[in-house]
Amino acid sequence: MLNSQPQSGDGSLLSHEETDALLVKVNGQIAQQTFDTNNHELIQQMVEGLGDTRGMVRLGFAEALGEVGKPAVPFLLEALAHHPNVVVRRAAAKTLTLIGDPSTVPNLIYALLNDEDTVVKGSSIGALARTGEAAVLPLLEILESAESPETTKGHAAWALAFIGTEGKKHLYQAINSESPEVRSAIVGAIAKIAEQEEEEAEKEKALDLIVKSLNDTNTNVRSEAAAVLGNLTYQPAIPQLIELLNHPEGETRKSAALALMKIGDRNTIEPIKTALAQESEEGVKKAIALAVSLLERQVEEEDDDW
Repeated sequence: MLNSQPQSGDGSLLSHEETDALLVKVNGQIAQQTFDTNNHELIQQMVEGLGDTRGMVRLGFAEALGEVGKPAVPFLLEALAHHPNVVVRRAAAKTLTLIGDPSTVPNLIYALLNDEDTVVKGSSIGALARTGEAAVLPLLEILESAESPETTKGHAAWALAFIGTEGKKHLYQAINSESPEVRSAIVGAIAKIAEQEEEEAEKEKALDLIVKSLNDTNTNVRSEAAAVLGNLTYQPAIPQLIELLNHPEGETRKSAALALMKIGDRNTIEPIKTALAQESEEGVKKAIALAVSLLERQVEEEDDDW
């Protein structure tokens, strides 16, 4: 019978039938609060279950190991670092996401930088984001390093934004980094803080830092600041964005026009029209024309409502 045969390539000698029985057993113990966290052999068997050929079974073991929590961490870290089955390494990283133990940060960083599998890398960044403040400084180091691949830097920037308010102490300091890549990523992360903060004073502090980034010396940082202010429809930034319509760099003028378009204030139509008349770069001209068109359409729709 198929279910009685040993599984292939999952790092386990258990058959599907035996694996199912193991999962039922550990879930029962967890439910009854009789699971022995000192039973290392059992925990190791559960980790091997992460290599099962059936997705729902892998998920079952991941959730069970998540319930076990910190006692399972050393076994998951060992699997993440050395298991020959990539499916187990992937699932180990995903399971560590459920646990969110800050002590796992160095191991997760190592997997992110060194594992050959892109899914393991992606799962590791997810686990890092879940650990919160403990992951902020190592992630900033990745952004600062010239040796970090662009995809890895992108993962790091996403994780910092996900961490948001938990890491704001470090993020606020990093906005003054000498690295433009760090500053650009931090602008995005601080935008998340502005969205998450409930205290008005803290929210304004975050938004003020983003507005100041409109005057950054780097084009990408200015563009990122304009983009997030547009997404947040932050009206106090309108005067600075209007000023950027006259910036020497076309990409900055384009970003400012699109941000003003998203904010949607009818009083910005005339300044944007003036910028359109003065624009000489074709690509920028198209973006500014789009901003004018959409704003005028929005005003027409608002007036029709009356």
